[in-house]
Formats: sequence, C-alpha cells, structure tokens
Amino acid sequence: MTKKYYVVWKGRQTGIFTQWDEAKKQVEHFPGAKYKSFKTQAEAQAAFSQGSSQSRLHKKVTKESKIKTTPSAIQESHQAFDVTLYTDGGCEPNPGEAGSGVALYHKTELSALYYGLYHANGTNNSAELNALHQALLLAKEAMAAKQSVQILSDSQYSINCITQWAAGWQAKGWKRQTAGDIKNLEIIQQAYALYCELKHDISIKHVAAHIGIEGNELADRMSIYAIEQKNPQFCRYDKPLDIAQLLSLRAG
Repeated sequence: MTKKYYVVWKGRQTGIFTQWDEAKKQVEHFPGAKYKSFKTQAEAQAAFSQGSSQSRLHKKVTKESKIKTTPSAIQESHQAFDVTLYTDGGCEPNPGEAGSGVALYHKTELSALYYGLYHANGTNNSAELNALHQALLLAKEAMAAKQSVQILSDSQYSINCITQWAAGWQAKGWKRQTAGDIKNLEIIQQAYALYCELKHDISIKHVAAHIGIEGNELADRMSIYAIEQKNPQFCRYDKPLDIAQLLSLRAG
C-alpha cells in the first residue's frame, strides 16, 4: 500500500499525519474541517506551510469555511467556542528574565487575564510552553463544565512540541532521534500528558503575533507584566479589565 501524508489545516489538532486513523480523529465531526492527503512528505510539508488557501481542499470543505487570520476574523471565530484562551511568553533578553501570560474570553468578551511563572534565567520557548501548559489547565476546567475550548498561541514551537513531536519523543523514551537532550523536557511532559486527555475535544491553533489580535496582545502584555512583577506563581490579574489601559502596558 502506498504511504500517504495527511495535512490537517483545520481540526482538533492541525499538522501532518502519517496515519489516516489519527488524522480522522482530528477532522471527523469537526465544524469546517480542512484536510487533504498527499503522496510525499515534501508535498505535505509545502502545503501545510503555505496554508489551506494554497491547495485544493477536500471536496467536503466549502469556501465559506476557510480560516482567515485577520484580527476581525479571529474575533469572529470566538463565536464557535464557549471559551477562547490566548497564550504568550516573554523573555528579556533571550535567555534571560521570562514570564508567561494568558487571556481568557467567553465568546467575544474578555473574562480574565493571568500572569506569572517568572524565571530569572528562562528562555522565550520555556515561557511559551509554560503559558500553553497553563492554558491547558484552564481548558480542562472549562471542559469539565461542558464548555467548548480553543487555544490560540503565537508560538509554533510550543504547539508543535505538544501536538506533534512529544508523541515521538515519548515512544523513544523521551529521546530525540538526533543527538542531544530535549530542551524544556519537564514542562513538555506535563503539558503533553494533559493534552492527551483533552486532544479529541480541543482546538489548538497558531496565530500571528503583533498584528492587532486583541487576545494575543493582552497575553503578551501579561507575559511582560509577569517579568516586571517577578511573580513565580501563576496568578489571576486582579485589576480592572480596561482593555485600552491594558494595551497601553509595555509590549514584549
């Protein structure tokens, strides 16, 4: 049987899959799912990196279901989920002082902000992974209350670590295929274990940073606020959620 590669642009988990059963789990009964099979890995990688608009989509996908990444379109996507969580990590310099932030929306309304996990000698990647881990913890709480959840992160690295690479690393005894240790292994293991509990019912997607997406900008401000406050705990922001004032805080 000829091996195929399955690209999922929109589903519970996005990425490239080598088994149809695994790809099917991501798209079956998922509203507006976008996916397609390719004969070679190179074709699949090129199609995934170019985005769904560059390739002929599966015949069941309609033009109306295409994802747009403009701030207004992202805001509209909130309507498809009860809860939307934005994550971000900051580090000054890199490596250096690091902190993480999360913005939580119920539909289109900002509901809460979180910040913390300050580390005096962290990295941008560790801060991004910490933020994603905290978002997964918040997602688990929301899903236990029968709420649908999407997580939006501007870190393709952290998304790939949890949704794609961790499974292979675990199968190899948490070793890389090439030489060298897996960086940020402890937080990856924690986040991956949680992701495995939720993956069939949660959407995790990448969004571009600093293009005016409100939730992404607020998570960014919280990551820098965490650095300024030097708080090692992950805390709920207890000041008024004045969006204009929050956006005027220092950006990362």
